[in-house]
Amino acid sequence: MSKEKITSIAELGEFGLIDRLTEKIKIRNKSTIKGVGDDAAILEFGEKQVVVSTDLLTEGIHFNLMYVPLQHLGYKAVAVNVSDICAMNAVPRQMTVSIALSSKFSVEAVEEIYKGIYTACERYGVDLVGGDTTSSLTGLTICITVIGEVEKGKAVLRSGAKPNDLLCVTGDLGGAYMGLQLLERENEVFKVNPKVQPQLDGYDYILQRQLRPEARVDMIGIFRKTGVQPTSMIDISDGLSSEILHLCKNSGVGCNLYEEKVPLDFQTKKMAEELNINPLVAALNGGEDYELLFTVAQTDFDKIKNDPDITIIGHMTEASEGTNLITTGGSKIPLIAQGWNHGK
Repeated sequence: MSKEKITSIAELGEFGLIDRLTEKIKIRNKSTIKGVGDDAAILEFGEKQVVVSTDLLTEGIHFNLMYVPLQHLGYKAVAVNVSDICAMNAVPRQMTVSIALSSKFSVEAVEEIYKGIYTACERYGVDLVGGDTTSSLTGLTICITVIGEVEKGKAVLRSGAKPNDLLCVTGDLGGAYMGLQLLERENEVFKVNPKVQPQLDGYDYILQRQLRPEARVDMIGIFRKTGVQPTSMIDISDGLSSEILHLCKNSGVGCNLYEEKVPLDFQTKKMAEELNINPLVAALNGGEDYELLFTVAQTDFDKIKNDPDITIIGHMTEASEGTNLITTGGSKIPLIAQGWNHGK
């Protein structure tokens, strides 16, 4: 059985690598006037507003290549940035990718990352229009900038929530964190005995939530279709508690979050029980769920009440009432941001 050819990046050089990685780019949007191949991309939106977001993913801080497949990493790098655009109630259109590589990566390894990037571009209808590559002395860093568009007057900020607004969330929470705990556990076992097969059966959902999360681009269409205009919105990257506190601080309001309303998947609860972790703690502080947390006026209740993917988890209050978790037993506990701090 012949082995696949391994190509060193030095064989192609920077420009050869760029040519190889960009040759399969497809332009999908009329607003992309000029993509890859010049000093800058040219985008035309007419009456639309441009929304731009940038995020870095750094090896050893944001991901561990011991258990993160390169294709999944490329996909996730795009999805987490697209999620920020969605949190503005905008539609993603274009993006740039910058990548810093150490000598341990072959051309084929980089191509695996880009396969994931291209898959995400197709999934979200985004054009890759530029970027940069450079060398690194320590591992891998990926920086993605996503550009989106939104009709004037439709952008949603963190600062628009009012007392009595309903606090809502899409999907379920805590799954990504529990998926990470499972991967970390199995990685520790592997370090002790590399011959032991990882015990991952029955946890496909929470593994997918961690390794290949999805941005909620679908919700932007649902908001348009139902006529819902969120009063404030943020994506859940650092944990529910942290994001609620962001909305409250920026909007100058308080909040009551109800414990029994926080949506949790069965696999999340099962893994939490196995690891002796409170699943609510995973939802409040785990992060990386990339669901949308948003507020709506009570007059919009009828528009969202029948959507199976939206859960009303609380309501906003006067700032003087603080930000609180109302437990199942009726106790009121101040919310504290204990989400993942990437700077640590």
